[in-house]
Amino acid sequence: MKIIILGAGRVGASVAANLASEANDVTVVDNDEAVLEDLKDRFDIRTVRGHASHPETLMHAGGEDADMVIAVTDSDEVNMVACLIAGTQSKVPKKVAAMSGPFSHVVKMKSGRTVSRLLGRGATFYTPFNRIPGSVPGA
Repeated sequence: MKIIILGAGRVGASVAANLASEANDVTVVDNDEAVLEDLKDRFDIRTVRGHASHPETLMHAGGEDADMVIAVTDSDEVNMVACLIAGTQSKVPKKVAAMSGPFSHVVKMKSGRTVSRLLGRGATFYTPFNRIPGSVPGA
């Protein structure tokens, strides 16, 4: 699979390492050139320096023929916009947006259907269970 990971922080680096080890074609996008160089030295991946929610960056990362975009930047808004662009401009079939701020609870619990429709088919919102009060399984 051709997968674009937006964000090279702890989560993005971990996802890139796992997916690259499974022989996927992985491209990581971030603004920090030093972090990207470190990832490229450690894993068999491609890197692109740029802003995750800019259409030009997504195209440069290979968005025109990507199978999946995983947006794991530190900004919920950037993750949502990046997935919106991936779905509308590039027609990427699967999109995952990490949601970690207080807005994520509203999106997941009250308006998830509306936002999912906006992002199109294949849109998924990932919210760590420990970020939503009362949502830890078995708690």
